[in-house]
Amino acid sequence: MGIVVVGGGLAGAHAVEELRAQGHTGPVTLIGSEQHPPYERPPLSKGLLLGTDEPDSPIVRDAGWYADHDVELLTGHTVTAVDTAARRVALGDRELDYDRLLLATGARPRRLAVADDSGAEVAYLRTLEDSLALKERLGGHLLVIGAGWIGLEVASAARQAGGSVTVVESASLPLERVLGPEVAPVFAELHREHGVDLRLGTGVAAVEHTGGGTRVVLDDGSAITPDLVVVGIGAVPEDRLAVEAGLAVDGGVLVDARLRTSDDHVFAAGDVAHHDHPVLGHRIRVEHWDTAIHQGKHAARAMLGDDAAYDRQPYFFTDQYDLGMEYVGHTGAGYDDVVLRGDLAGRIFSALWIRGDRVVAGMHVNDWDAIDPLKAVVGREATAAVRDPGVPLADLAD
Repeated sequence: MGIVVVGGGLAGAHAVEELRAQGHTGPVTLIGSEQHPPYERPPLSKGLLLGTDEPDSPIVRDAGWYADHDVELLTGHTVTAVDTAARRVALGDRELDYDRLLLATGARPRRLAVADDSGAEVAYLRTLEDSLALKERLGGHLLVIGAGWIGLEVASAARQAGGSVTVVESASLPLERVLGPEVAPVFAELHREHGVDLRLGTGVAAVEHTGGGTRVVLDDGSAITPDLVVVGIGAVPEDRLAVEAGLAVDGGVLVDARLRTSDDHVFAAGDVAHHDHPVLGHRIRVEHWDTAIHQGKHAARAMLGDDAAYDRQPYFFTDQYDLGMEYVGHTGAGYDDVVLRGDLAGRIFSALWIRGDRVVAGMHVNDWDAIDPLKAVVGREATAAVRDPGVPLADLAD
């Protein structure tokens, strides 16, 4: 059985690794549009940007591994079409047949037209080259548009590099959509304490660029003159191939609990997959490292005939200054209550988000013994003990 994987990112890399680990001996081809072998993206806004990681450290496996495991690795190639009737993909002047196809095409940064069309220097962070180029500019005055995970991690790296940073965010708090008003203020205060000029509840009205530099006008009437504009306002799934192939698409490639698309011979994993999650009870598209790894592996097993559902809870982490955080679960369908344990002001605490009678998400900040209990509790019933902040988190996992 021949398997083709489109997308040279983390999901694709772990899919082909799992195929061989499961004993699949048929042809396997991995196609990536970048020139590099597949690599991890979290270091791009963390260690690589800070200069603590080497430029090649994010690479998952070097090219030799793919050759040694009889995986045809095609880097610098773009798939132009998928023919699901013929079970064939086209790339340039070549076509490849498949018995099973995995779409792991990832996502691309959401663009900001008012900045892109201005002629100003505008940076987005998605690739190794993006990170290495941005690293050289961190010592100047950066205007970061968007106070999500990428925006705040770039702000942290720039401040640690001695740069000055202004962050503009349309919401009233950074990370408000994910963390809510109970926890998001922790991140606002963290960045203000480290000298970030945090402009909340405002947006960009205009970007003006002349020979004298760049001037950004905010919708509150104030103006900023940065050396570089960094845009971090989210990402959109790379689902063009799926759309043109006639697969079901809605905010990403629609997949069932097994990660199978509307075509039985095509699967999707990672940032592009809009997954019907069997535990959460609704669809979810997750743009995080852990999901890319484990969905890639799961899709490989599914392509080989495993009928198990992918039921792993989403997980992600961030490092900003001296703050480390891990989060598991999902609050996309809303929540009714948050239970906090520990010291918010001292930034050593945990939080549990509850909807109805279930714990839907949990996180810790700088409490490194908490992640295993959090993983055990999320998805379970929100008992009286769960709701009582006086009951230690570790006790809830028993």
